[in-house]
Formats: sequence, C-alpha cells, structure tokens
Amino acid sequence: MSIANALNNALTGLSAASRGTEIVASNLANALTPGYARRELQLSPRILAGGGGGVAVSGVSRIMSEAVLSEFRLASAQLGGAQVTHEFRLRVEAAIGLPGDGKSLAALIADTEAALISAASRPDSEFRLGNVVDALGRLLQKTAAISQAIQQGRTDADRRIAADVDLLNASLGEVSRLNRQIIVARANGGDAASLVDARQAVIDRIATIVPVRELPRDGGRVALFTAGGAVLIDGKDPVRFGFQATGQMTPRIDGNSTHLGRLTIDGEAASDLEMSLYSGGSLSARFAIRDEAGIAAQAAVDGFARDLYARLSGPGIEPGRPPGTTGLITDGGSAFDPSAETGLAQRLRLAATVDPDQGGALWRLRDGVHATAPGEAGDAGILNALSDAMSQIAPFASPGAPARSGNLSMLAAEMLSSAASARLAAETRLQHDRSVSETLEASLLQDGVDSDREMELLLQLERAYAANAKVVQAIDDMIGNLLRI
Repeated sequence: MSIANALNNALTGLSAASRGTEIVASNLANALTPGYARRELQLSPRILAGGGGGVAVSGVSRIMSEAVLSEFRLASAQLGGAQVTHEFRLRVEAAIGLPGDGKSLAALIADTEAALISAASRPDSEFRLGNVVDALGRLLQKTAAISQAIQQGRTDADRRIAADVDLLNASLGEVSRLNRQIIVARANGGDAASLVDARQAVIDRIATIVPVRELPRDGGRVALFTAGGAVLIDGKDPVRFGFQATGQMTPRIDGNSTHLGRLTIDGEAASDLEMSLYSGGSLSARFAIRDEAGIAAQAAVDGFARDLYARLSGPGIEPGRPPGTTGLITDGGSAFDPSAETGLAQRLRLAATVDPDQGGALWRLRDGVHATAPGEAGDAGILNALSDAMSQIAPFASPGAPARSGNLSMLAAEMLSSAASARLAAETRLQHDRSVSETLEASLLQDGVDSDREMELLLQLERAYAANAKVVQAIDDMIGNLLRI
C-alpha cells in the first residue's frame, strides 16, 4: 500500500500546484483591476487513517486589511462631502467676482460711482447721464446674477440628492443580492471570492454617499450601518430611501419651506435626529448646501441689495419727492417692504421713468424720478447726492449685515471676503481629506497584486508540479517493473 499512498500524495501535490497556478494566473490577470483583492491558496496536510495523505486545499483567502478598508470608506465619505462643498463655495465666489475682474461686483460699484461723478460734473450731458443708467443697470444685473447663481447651486444640490438616493437604493439592493449569492456559493463549497470583490466595489460606491461601516454576519453575508449607527442593511431586505426633487429653487424656498423635498426612510419622513445619523458624505453635504449654506449666501446678497436700495432710493436723495413714492431703484416697480428682504437681489429694478429703454427720459436722473418737466440743466444736486450715498460711511440697512456701518464698496468687499474665506476653508478641508483618502488607498494597494512576487510564486509552483509529476513517473516505472516479472 506504500506505493499507492505515494501515488496519492503525488496526485494531491499536482492538484494543489494546479490550483495554485490558477490563482496566480487570476492575480496577474487582475493586477490592474480596481477593487480586486489578491488571492492566496491555503494548504494543509491531508490525514488519512492516522497517517499522511498528501496535501489538501483548505481554501482560498482574499488578502485585504479590513481595518484599513473601513477607514478608507469613512475617508471616502468625507472626501465626497468636501468635494460637494468646495464646488458650491467656488460657484458663489466666482459669481461675486474676484479683485481685478472688470465684471466683479466691486468693479461695477466703482464704475457706477465714476459714472455719477462724471455726470455731476456735466449734468447737462445726456451721454454722461446715459452712462449712469448703463452702469446702474449692470450693477443691478450683477446683483441678480449672484442670487441666481446661488439658487442654481441649491437647485443642483437638490437634483443630485435625488440622484444620490436612487444610487443608494440600487446599491443596497445589489449588496442584498450579492449577500444571497455568496451564502449559496459557500454552502455549495464554491469559491465566492469574485462575488465578495463585486460586493466590496458596491459598498465602496455607497461609502461616497454616506459613511459606511461593514459588519460580518453568518454565511458570508454582511450588514451595513452608517458611521452614526443608522441601519442600511442587516438581513434580507435593505432600508428603502425616498426623495422627491423640489425643482427650481427660489430665494423664498428656505429650509423650513413645505415645498422642499424631504428624505424618507422606509416611507417615513426623516427627523432632524435621523438625518444627523447620515452626516459625513455627499448626501448630507448636498442637504447642507440646499438648506443652510445656500440660504446664508442668499441672505448676504439680499442684505447688499437692501443697502443699495436704501442708499439710492432714500428720502434724502430727492427732498421734494412725494412720500410713499418710489425712488431711483425699485422693488420690482414698487417701494421696498422691509419685511420682504428675502429675494430682493433678484427684484431690484431701475425706475422706468429714467430709463429710455422703458420709455423714460435721462433728464429725470438729474431733475428727479417723478419730475414732470426738465429743470435746470446745470443742477447736479441729485447726482451729487447719489454719488455721496454710495461712498458715504453709514449704518447698513440690513439687520443681518456683517458690520454695523460702512459704504457700499466696503459691504461688497466684506461679502467677497466671507465667500473667499468659506471657499478657502472648503479647499483646505478638501486637500486634507484627499490626502487622507490617497494615503489609505496606498495602504490598501500594498496588499494588492505584486507581479514580481506572483511570477516568483509561479516558478515555485512550476517546480513543485514538475517534482510531483516526476514522482508519478517513478511510481509508473516501479509498477511497470513489477508487471514485467
């Protein structure tokens, strides 16, 4: 029986070498495949009737550091949120305009002040009066454009929330399906490593939306929770999220508006406490932009618009103006209601009576918005008052202004400074989160496929296969000798 045992040992060696070669080939073929975990063959002595029985393939291991993978997923969530926030902050800063940009808010304020000074020196010149109207028109358009950029940022965030929720639901459903397939594969004694790779890739995708922690369960399946402890999937069916996009945002749709789409969890609206359990990824960052950062940015530009209105349409500009009538700047054609500051940036209009494009006359800029006939052509009183109002240090009209007093240029500079500081903070966080994510990813890759190592292992397997084949050949020769006797 010793020859039979020797043959059996050699055959198990051939089988193990063949299986090892298959695994090495798979590793080399997937060396550049994202999410692929290197495989290693697990061998153990085979025991038969208390004696040696060759070698047994006890399994195939996926080489992956679960601790590093968990931290990488949390870092991916932070990076996803940082990218979303940085994109919005860049949008707001660009809308206001950087120093040196001729179309920035500060530059248009300077252009308007220069046009008023020029017109005051020659109040009889329709050309110079026309320059004032043009400069004011561009300033009002810029103010509205900043507001529109902010609202578009909120709208984009709202739409992408819907896309994130759809992707989250689809991915959780895929994890549930892969869980079942892995259980079946392992129950049948099969290799589920490829299914585990696929599941890992899906979970990595989820991790950019919400921070994920993975916990093992029986049979090879996994449960997923957010970093805050909310259940995503733990069992057969995953949690089902819902969200109805709001559509185009307007300044009046604030965080408490009933028109805003809300996140639902298994059909129930999520409370503020429940929402906090999902913070950290792109989903929570988009909600923060839509319901917090966007609203704060809108309040800042509305505060600027209110101060602009108060300075150019105040009662001191035209002493003879009838009470209750509109000034040079209107709120959509009417007088401004102090209780309706929200959205003012998009409602400011130049008085139709001074704008030739609206049937008005340029001389009313010099003689008064409601003047019925031209006055003295050399009277620059109103033009000087307008110029002084823009440059005068005075208390800001909006109660939410960042400072107590200043002039219009100072308020615009403060608004840009605030936007730039927020952008810089978001950029710093983005760089930090990207660095952490890249470092953890590099740590994961250290356990990945090393082509040189795999080729060295392949040579070892080749020698082992040849040695076991030589044993089989020797046994064949020995049996042949017996048969020839």
